Amino acid sequence: MNKDYLLPPGRSFELSKELLRGAIDIHVHAGPHIFSSPRRVDPVEAAIEARDAGMRAIVYMDVFEMSNGTSWIVNRVLRGDDRPFETFGGLIMNTVYGGMNPRAVKTALHYGTGAKYISFGAHSTYFQAAREGHIVDGSFVPLSELYPGFKTEELDRCIRIPLEGPPHADLIEILELIAAHPDVYLNTGHVSVEEAIRLIELCGEYGILKILVASSVTKIATMEQLEWMVSKGAFIEYTLAAYTHTTPIPKTHYYVEREYMSIDEGMDTAPDGGVKKVSEQIRELGADNCILCSDFGVYTLPTPVEGMRGFVACMLDLGISAHDIRTMIKTNPERLLGLDPLPETDSAGR
Repeated sequence: MNKDYLLPPGRSFELSKELLRGAIDIHVHAGPHIFSSPRRVDPVEAAIEARDAGMRAIVYMDVFEMSNGTSWIVNRVLRGDDRPFETFGGLIMNTVYGGMNPRAVKTALHYGTGAKYISFGAHSTYFQAAREGHIVDGSFVPLSELYPGFKTEELDRCIRIPLEGPPHADLIEILELIAAHPDVYLNTGHVSVEEAIRLIELCGEYGILKILVASSVTKIATMEQLEWMVSKGAFIEYTLAAYTHTTPIPKTHYYVEREYMSIDEGMDTAPDGGVKKVSEQIRELGADNCILCSDFGVYTLPTPVEGMRGFVACMLDLGISAHDIRTMIKTNPERLLGLDPLPETDSAGR
């Protein structure tokens, strides 16, 4: 019998729950949102469920808002509770903020709880938006070709990272702002792999110490590219939403216009290998360099806490140790957020 196919011992539903105690989900999408893209939970519901599961914190991701404003409100709602719990947020530089807008970044750093991350765009990167479109007469046609307004209103404002030559003035100012706040991490956003590599190079030049390679980049990068990113000190993000759970279905509609609905035809669906590929890459890259999170919150998926538990269960079934899972859902997020580590005291890794 091939021992590679034997399920590891010690797996249980109880263990998958126990491992969440003290954990941090750095990628939660809670409401509100536009009408065409319902959310599964609102920010308070997401926080209460995570707190009641024994988690230490969650980080809100919001494509329309500085989510550190949301975290400020939720933290006030939950303050005084005898169970220590905290929420954080930041800014995704989408077109609603003018794309690569230094003024938005400067404001986010001083708003609410203060941005914990600055992301270089989700739906508003040129790499992603240029690939959104519709099937017309059996062929894929980009939105920018179907609708001239999409090009001027969206695509022309989308984020592009120059691969050669010096960065432009707006990018320089943003990099300097992040570098001046060492408690803030740079999230590569949904850029191309080549653009992510260039951003990481620029982080070295401008003294940015904390980098998260977004799961959208992770799932299309080669192992050689990921190993290079790790060698530069970046954390590699793995989200369950990127590797399983309704992957062929667009999870977030970003555009208000119905004709712009991000149907994502022509975009990749699930990466080859799914969650098995995640476990294989973790073994190669090392758990110390990886972070597991949910990217849950949309209404087609379970709640973020259940997403985290399910991801933990998948990794247990694929032979990742409880210790390594705790490293990726507790220790590394603590380092990324600049939190003092909570002690590990029991056999489950708590």
